[in-house]
Amino acid sequence: MPDERFFNPEMETAPREKLSEFQLARGREVVRIAFERSPFYREKYRGAGLNGAEGIRSLEDFRRLPFTTKGELVADHEQHPPFGSRLTEPLEHYARLHQTSGTKGSPLRILDTEESYAWFARGWGYVYRAAGVGANDRVFAAFSFGPFIGFWTGFEGAALVGAMRIPGGGQTTEQRIQQIFELEATVLLCTPTYALRMAETAREMGVDLASSPIRVGIHAGEPGASIPSTRARLEAAWGMEVFDHPGMTEMGAWGFECRAHEGVHLNEAECLFEVLDPATDEPSDEGELVITTLGRFAHPNIRYRTGDRVRLARNACSCGRTFQRLEGGVIGRIDDMLIVRGVNVFPSSIEDFVRRFDGLYVYVFGDYRDREMDEMEIRFESSLSDAEPLIRAIQNEIHLGMGFRPRVTQAPAGGLPRFELKARRVFDKRAD
Repeated sequence: MPDERFFNPEMETAPREKLSEFQLARGREVVRIAFERSPFYREKYRGAGLNGAEGIRSLEDFRRLPFTTKGELVADHEQHPPFGSRLTEPLEHYARLHQTSGTKGSPLRILDTEESYAWFARGWGYVYRAAGVGANDRVFAAFSFGPFIGFWTGFEGAALVGAMRIPGGGQTTEQRIQQIFELEATVLLCTPTYALRMAETAREMGVDLASSPIRVGIHAGEPGASIPSTRARLEAAWGMEVFDHPGMTEMGAWGFECRAHEGVHLNEAECLFEVLDPATDEPSDEGELVITTLGRFAHPNIRYRTGDRVRLARNACSCGRTFQRLEGGVIGRIDDMLIVRGVNVFPSSIEDFVRRFDGLYVYVFGDYRDREMDEMEIRFESSLSDAEPLIRAIQNEIHLGMGFRPRVTQAPAGGLPRFELKARRVFDKRAD
């Protein structure tokens, strides 16, 4: 019988030498197709004095290729509307359109052929098997199914492991909670923020989510599921095993967490990864994640600067996979780092502190300037009639852990935004 702990056991447990040989061959093919068929990459490589894949004889040679950036892709879409010039197939071959969330600027429209879209969905096969999801499961996608790729491929990829798929689009949070119980769903797909919002709504409904049939939560869109305090809240509210899954519309389902919960595995069977010091662009154990897709031939992305800050784990995972891992998943966005009183602060660090406290529903934080100093404010909602002890506790915890004391205030009920997709928590008020 096949080992259902793995989706692609030959590659997931392959010796590093074999994995590198596969990546080199597939990477050369991606570069060849991009150079021959994509006007965007042909112009880019010729401008850098390169002639395609001929000079790539090792994985180290990939570092001779120029980076691809989000800014370049946005500019290309503006110069060649509406889909840009990165495509490698005639337009009539493309069957799927999705776009990025647009939380950091103009959204990108991404086209896929049926073949390249199947590659994207295939990435979810690794996600599901690593989380122990199979034919006996019913996957509930608490997702709007709009143009953002979100959980579209997660919904369709569930078929690869034989699971039943239940769409949760076009429903209120209350209706989704009701359906989870009625249809006996066992797997929840949504952002970690929305899972916590569902828990808040369930409390208002008088429903105990921990008694629901959900046993696994797979959360993407934000780094919350790898943040210890957020994970603990999700597990306590739902009584489920929580798994982090990082991915991008541009790059596919590039990472997954296994049941050992020792970090996020990089899907090295489907992508080539680099971690580079953002100041020097040299290889580093901690820095910016750079990805090359190895199977999305109709819409390739080569040496794409993701903007995600990560930290490599060097020890082997107890699950038996040989894929590299990231400690704590995605630490944060390179451009999201704030400097408060000389301290480098990532949103994920603040979330870890804030989520340790009960009685707090939602929160936001941001920078403001006070007497020429950058300071931080945290606002939260709570049902507590006297929130002063909670305010002081949050201030003290952050002061002890990070060396500065933020301003902490309670917002009126319903006064802070709720999110179904990616939560926006950081608001810059320094120019106000």
